[in-house]
Amino acid sequence: MADGGNGFGSAAAKVDEARLWQRHVDMAKLGGTPKGGVRRLALDANDIAARRLLADWAKPYGWQVSMDAIGNLYIRRPGTDNDADPVLSGSHTDTQPSGGRFDGIYGVLAAFEAMEAIEAAGIRTRRPIETVVWTCEEGGARFPMGTMGSGVFVGRTPLADARAVADYDGVTVGEAVDAARAALPDLPERTFGFPIAAFVEAHIEQGPILEEKGLQIGVVTGIQGARRFRVEIEGADAHAGTTPRARRKDALSAAVAMVAALEKVFHDDPSDTVRFTVGRFVVTPNAPAVVPGHVAFTIDFRHPDDAVLTSLGDQVEPICQANRKGCAVTVHQTARGKPLTFLDLVPGAVDQAAKGLGLGHMRINSGAGHDAGPMQVAAPSGMIFVPCEHGISHAEAENATPADLAAGARVLAETLVTLAGR
Repeated sequence: MADGGNGFGSAAAKVDEARLWQRHVDMAKLGGTPKGGVRRLALDANDIAARRLLADWAKPYGWQVSMDAIGNLYIRRPGTDNDADPVLSGSHTDTQPSGGRFDGIYGVLAAFEAMEAIEAAGIRTRRPIETVVWTCEEGGARFPMGTMGSGVFVGRTPLADARAVADYDGVTVGEAVDAARAALPDLPERTFGFPIAAFVEAHIEQGPILEEKGLQIGVVTGIQGARRFRVEIEGADAHAGTTPRARRKDALSAAVAMVAALEKVFHDDPSDTVRFTVGRFVVTPNAPAVVPGHVAFTIDFRHPDDAVLTSLGDQVEPICQANRKGCAVTVHQTARGKPLTFLDLVPGAVDQAAKGLGLGHMRINSGAGHDAGPMQVAAPSGMIFVPCEHGISHAEAENATPADLAAGARVLAETLVTLAGR
């Protein structure tokens, strides 16, 4: 159990709203964009600088900061039984290419703020508590593999396989991690896959439900499933002015037909539950006077029902083949994640903390993937959502209020005290 003479609510009372907000402001300078967003891609110079800044903030407390072989960063507050399995909390510091100031980084800063609040309250927990930064959560922003750091941690992805993944410029994850290690030479090496007691991830909702209902806290019960595909269409470059239509192998025309046919099937959903997105579209040679000879595009498909993921996702390749217009087409499935339901240990603790603090809350399913998904393999996991303005995320306009961010951190602090006291 936690001790130190303070009862429920004492950690939450020490959460400093202004400090938490200022730390978001400071982090947003690392990769800040003219439109007020953030471009901080996995393991780029700004992402490495974010790790350094966190390590510097930890120094006054004497907390141990370490990094593992995939670049995950850990900040450890000791427990009274320092050999007990720790409770981890955190998220990611990387963003989308035109990302916002809160996606991912809020979970890291809320975890750090919660640790500071627990320290200020004089609470001693039996288990250590660690703030963690998972490497490369944002699949496709730089490297094509998402939830990479957490996936390596739990053994879903072998380290060698992850290190071999390359970005669009040919830089491998291994090279990028080595650069991070060189920039942070003072951090001791941490093994990954060590046993943990629980994992809690705070996050902006990335949807409109909490804001619409006027609630500050979402108790996340699970994450919907996803399938991702990369479609490659090979036609033939040709002169735009001299090549008759009958002789063309126009890869762009074929791609447009494929997307239209796919949308017709995937959007036939009166409940508006299916999420189907073509997010990347690359045309080659991309010249005004040349019939496009090559197109590559991506598909992101999500749904909470695994049977629907299978039945609709399995139609991607035949639909593309039926609309290839004389071109060659190859469909690669790049990722598949099944829907998951969190064990109730963490959601139950979050629910009790929100209730005890008198904060409006509801149980909610996550439409987006998060590191808490793979972490469920290692230990009971869960998430805390706070509202974001108009539900906008993965965009420079992403916004959240200081009060809501602090409310989530207060719930997180009390949740960590409960879990680390077990």
